[in-house]
Amino acid sequence: MPIRVVIAEDSLLVREGIAKLLDGCDDVEVVAFCDDLPSLLDAAVSTAPDVVLTDIRMPPTNTDEGIRAAATLREQQPEVGVVVLSQYAEPAYALALLEGGSERRAYLLKERLSDAAQLVGAVREVARGGSVIDPKVVEVLVYARSRGPRSPLERLTTRESEVLAEIAQGKNNATVAASLALSERAVEKHINSMFSKLGLSEAPDVHRRVKAVLLYLADQGG
Repeated sequence: MPIRVVIAEDSLLVREGIAKLLDGCDDVEVVAFCDDLPSLLDAAVSTAPDVVLTDIRMPPTNTDEGIRAAATLREQQPEVGVVVLSQYAEPAYALALLEGGSERRAYLLKERLSDAAQLVGAVREVARGGSVIDPKVVEVLVYARSRGPRSPLERLTTRESEVLAEIAQGKNNATVAASLALSERAVEKHINSMFSKLGLSEAPDVHRRVKAVLLYLADQGG
């Protein structure tokens, strides 16, 4: 069965451009077009898509409709993947998108529309439950780190760093425990210590895991 996609974008030319890119894929089918947040949420209910491909800013407010749509779908239709397209390489937007969990979520810059393989790859990845963060968002983190003090990851022990590397691969605590031959209790202890050292103790659990992974990716890139 093809991946059913709803395209939400208020620019007619961009909508048509995205549709043309996706039309060349045998495993992707565009089932609806939308130009604002209300019509996107309606289409998500009426067409039961596998993936929503949405601009980050649309009517009615042209602020963060794509992020809000993703949050609503996480609550009401968690099986629907969301690819958010943005002009902004801003980690805060990516964090907001992933705050409810990284599964079935992607954040890509609009410049990726010139590369059909990257766009289609993101659609396929979120359709199967994965996540994608645009490399340029990670680059911003790397640049900020290079201008700031030493990496906070240097505070971690070797074992905590190993646990974080496993989490960055999308593994849950049980899978991390199996990979490192640890008990789940030990993994939880290392994770809590890691969060404390990274200054993430007060954030919600999902947000802490996502931000820790972004810090890890930035550190690897640097």
